[in-house]
Amino acid sequence: MRWIYISPHLDDAALSTGGLIYEQTRAGQAVEIWTMMSGFPPPGELTPLAQSLHALWGTGSAEDTVRLRRQEDLKAGEILGAKMTHFDLPDCIYRRAPNGEALYLDIFVSPREEEAALPAQMAQALAARLGADDVAVCPLGLGGHVDHLLVRLAVERLGRRLYYLADLPYLFKQPETLTAATVGMKVSRHPITEAGLWAWLEAISAYSSQLSALFDAPDEVEGLLRAYVREWEGVPLWKSE
Repeated sequence: MRWIYISPHLDDAALSTGGLIYEQTRAGQAVEIWTMMSGFPPPGELTPLAQSLHALWGTGSAEDTVRLRRQEDLKAGEILGAKMTHFDLPDCIYRRAPNGEALYLDIFVSPREEEAALPAQMAQALAARLGADDVAVCPLGLGGHVDHLLVRLAVERLGRRLYYLADLPYLFKQPETLTAATVGMKVSRHPITEAGLWAWLEAISAYSSQLSALFDAPDEVEGLLRAYVREWEGVPLWKSE
C-alpha cells in the first residue's frame, strides 16, 4: 500500500502535510507525491499574470521556472522521504485555449468551460498509475485556486477510498472556508513529532522561489505551523463518512 498525495503544484502537498508525510516515511510507509500541474508550457509570450508571478518569484523564462520548481520539489521530497512524480499539464498561468487565448488572467476563479473535459483526463492518467491498495489524498480546494478545484474534481472521479488535506497556506488566510468544504466528512488527526515539524519547515524552505508569494514573512511559517498542529493535535485529514 502506498500513500499517494495528489498535488496541484510543485509545493502544495509538502506545504499542507509535510510533517505527516515525514512521519509516515519514517514509520516505513511508502509515500509518493504526484504533482499534476508541473509540465513545461508551450512556447510563446507569457501572459501578464505569468509575468507578474515570475517577477515575484525572481525567475526567468517559463521553461527555466518550471525546471527550477521541479528541482525545488525534488529537494523537498528528499527531506520528507517521499518519491516525487511530475505530470505534464502546465500550471494554469500558462494554459491557453485552442485559439491561443490565455485561459486564466486570475488564479482564484472557477474552471473555464474550455477545460470541462480536463478532470476526466486527469482522472484517467491517475487511474492508470494507482494500485488497488493505494490511498489517495487530494486537496479540499480551500482558497478557490482553479487548479486545486480541478484536481479535486479529477480525484473524486476515481471512485476509491480517499482522504482530503487542508490547503495551506490558504486555510490560514481564509479559515471560514473549511466548514463548507468538509460537509459530510469525518476528520482524523495524525500526531507530529518535533522532528516532523522541523522536517516540514525544512521542506517548505526548499521552495525558495515561492516563499515570498506564500507568506507575508519567512519567520512567520514556524509559528503558523505550530499553531496549526496545536489546534488539530497533529495534521488533520478528512474522509467522507
